Amino acid sequence: QVRLVESGGGSVQSGGSLRLSCIVYGYSYKINYMGWFRQAPGNEREGVAVLDSEGTTAYEDSVKGRFTISQDNAENTTRLYLQMNSLKPEDTAMYFCAANPLSGWMTSVQALGAESYNYWGQGTQVTVSS
Repeated sequence: QVRLVESGGGSVQSGGSLRLSCIVYGYSYKINYMGWFRQAPGNEREGVAVLDSEGTTAYEDSVKGRFTISQDNAENTTRLYLQMNSLKPEDTAMYFCAANPLSGWMTSVQALGAESYNYWGQGTQVTVSS
């Protein structure tokens, strides 16, 4: 059974940095698409950054130049990261890791859509104060 577990959230002041991590359990094969999504109270879940198995990335416009998505596969375990710099109060949200191991090729718009993913973590809260 595929399970995604996030960590690394917390509270920081505006301009600070956080690094989110996600470990994939129960699946040791290549994962075609993985990504980070966020959801603030009253808002829909939105794509923040996504990565395909070829290393191609896509970012939501408001995080470009500030957030970096990366992945490693050490010891046959997939780990996904999101380095978040220059954080702003509007980045405050619950952040979720997601995966679609068997997805075919997607456009950037499709890859940043929550409906394109079938495995989700439980989320980690990020709070940025001004």
